Amino acid sequence: MGAQAESLATTPVPLPTYDDVVAASERLAGIAHRTPVLTSRTFDARTGAQAFFKAESLQRSGAFKFRGAYNAIAKLDPEAKRRGVVTFSSGNHAQAIAYAGRLQGVPTVIVMPQDAPAMKMAATKGYGGEVVTYDRYKEDREAIGRRLAAERGLTLIPPYDHADVIAGQGTAAKELFEEVGPLDILLVCLGGGGLLAGCALAAKALSPECKVIGVEPEAGNDGQRSLRSGAIVRIPIPTSIADGALTPALGERNFGIIRSSVADIVTVSDAQLVETLRFFVERMKIVVEPTGCLSAAAALHGAVPCSGKRVGIVISGGNVDPKALAGFLAA
Repeated sequence: MGAQAESLATTPVPLPTYDDVVAASERLAGIAHRTPVLTSRTFDARTGAQAFFKAESLQRSGAFKFRGAYNAIAKLDPEAKRRGVVTFSSGNHAQAIAYAGRLQGVPTVIVMPQDAPAMKMAATKGYGGEVVTYDRYKEDREAIGRRLAAERGLTLIPPYDHADVIAGQGTAAKELFEEVGPLDILLVCLGGGGLLAGCALAAKALSPECKVIGVEPEAGNDGQRSLRSGAIVRIPIPTSIADGALTPALGERNFGIIRSSVADIVTVSDAQLVETLRFFVERMKIVVEPTGCLSAAAALHGAVPCSGKRVGIVISGGNVDPKALAGFLAA
């Protein structure tokens, strides 16, 4: 993969701030679930940490993505809302945009890979989204989204490289810090970087000494390589069971925040994700999709030493196909 990767030069773009996270929190009040913070004595015993799990698997539409999607649509002017929005997503942002659009009376068009999990595609359509499929290995979803926006007069709301999306995602960490106080480490699942960037804004404001660490699948370590090289690195579309993190590169806005406010980015294997998923089901009695297991897997399998630390763990989503879940549990 190394020979095919390329470093992308970044141009300055406006970055959201913690004030934007606060404003997003106000828009989401009474609409997004204030998801519970869970604990596990078994997890603490295995890691030596005192862990606090922010269960975004229990968020509306099943993932943290609802926060950013609703916030971004809510900020549109009336004419833009009338025309509608378009996005591209492998699943959770797709569902979130469709659901947030339905709640606000805004038409939605979602560009999804034809091999997206069937449950996520069905849910997106069920929320009222118009789905346009593409081949993720041969076609450019961003180009398709831009074309649809131009042809139909739609507003493009990408899944992570968007100031209002980042601000919305940051409300998850804001709630976590408000509930449990300062932390030593905050572990956050990483795909395109919207959740990690938003959580980093909240951590810097509410727990300045906290080390924010992103976790991505080892097959798709573009974020890790980008942080360590100081420039966005683009890789071929990775292959992993963490379908929500199969991005080729971080967004520019996301990387601008990550570069200045994230301590490190680590990776975990698919086998470790399966073991972590089984832990959640067997010991904590919750369903977490493989992507949502990234952050916990880093602590459970030692990618991030957590002994003696107060550790926040953002569980990003719970949208896993039942048949796939049965397969993971039987492995």
